[in-house]
Amino acid sequence: MNKVRTLIATVLATVAVSAIAAEPQYLNSGKVMKGSFPFTEAVKVGNMLYLSGQLGIVPETQKLAPGGVEAESHQMMRNIKTVLETNGYAMDNVVKCTVFLADMKEWPAFNDIYKRYFTEGKYPARSAFGVNGMAFDARVEVECMASKSPEA
Repeated sequence: MNKVRTLIATVLATVAVSAIAAEPQYLNSGKVMKGSFPFTEAVKVGNMLYLSGQLGIVPETQKLAPGGVEAESHQMMRNIKTVLETNGYAMDNVVKCTVFLADMKEWPAFNDIYKRYFTEGKYPARSAFGVNGMAFDARVEVECMASKSPEA
């Protein structure tokens, strides 16, 4: 009977510690998006980092990078990298991305830029959608999830 009680106590303690460790942290560095928006730059839960969708917004001007989907894609990927690094993650920690394109005909141009930001052969799982309208009239938006091993 004592073994059963000990086992139950151990399981309950493990669940309690997991619940505490999984408390969401709402992270806004202000390095990418300045101002007050009704969303969080990133949310960390355990070892996972969930990024809000990123646009090709130039942080200094808070306007889209001029030059169409290519320029927006480069700036957006730099913004993603900034959010990751600010929170202790790297591009190689990205495990899933969702891509939104204003025009699916721009998918090849976007892909050419996107793949440059990841180690070849270690691309995140990904979905892509054509959409009708994005904030700031952007051509492309990407949201990502990253994971890394807990600190030792």
